[in-house]
Amino acid sequence: MTYCIGLKVNDGLVFLSDTRTNAGVDNIAKVKKLFTWKLGGDRAIAMMTAGNLGITQAVISELDEQLARQKPGDTTLATADSMFYVAQLVGDVMRDVQARYGPGLTARGADSSASIILGGQRIGGSPRLFLIYPEGNFIEAVDDTPYFQIGENKYGKPIIDRVVTKNTELQDAIISALLSMDSTIRSNLTVGMPLDLAVMRTGSIDFEENRRIDSDDDAYHTFSETWSQQLRNAFAVMRTVKV
Repeated sequence: MTYCIGLKVNDGLVFLSDTRTNAGVDNIAKVKKLFTWKLGGDRAIAMMTAGNLGITQAVISELDEQLARQKPGDTTLATADSMFYVAQLVGDVMRDVQARYGPGLTARGADSSASIILGGQRIGGSPRLFLIYPEGNFIEAVDDTPYFQIGENKYGKPIIDRVVTKNTELQDAIISALLSMDSTIRSNLTVGMPLDLAVMRTGSIDFEENRRIDSDDDAYHTFSETWSQQLRNAFAVMRTVKV
């Protein structure tokens, strides 16, 4: 399984994914699920994937193939007129891949469902965040719910719901995403290190951060243990509150 979370706040976009995939307890591997592009000097795009690995890898590969063989007049990630049309393009590719492989997978009792969190920014535009479904349709993050989760989302949702709004500062959004991931890793063995993190600030067409957090990262371990201790401290305080 996997867990990916994308946040859109006034200050920018945050993308965080794990890298664990499994097809049973004896078939666990690490697979990259966060992909980033800086294209044409006028846009930066990120995608995170969850679901059937063959489907999602085929979608990403097709998008890269379109870029590699691009001709004048073609609509690709590099030429779509807005992030909305980028989302439409990704949705079209998802639909084509599902049409090609979905029936065969279904006939064999396999699940072809997959989803993608897409976000980015173009020069002259604002950051936008979309969730693309297996059918190729999509929705956009709004001010009331400025985030999307895919994969094992239930363990990491409470902290986001309690903390994140459109006005959350970018660094706090990063912290919230990491806490959400840490809670998920603690409670679900199908989600695990290393993590991939990408951050884009509003008004920029570059990634302020785009890095991997490995399982032996001392700073992350300190972060995780500090959160655990603060939860224990908060529990102690709650014992003094009468209900």
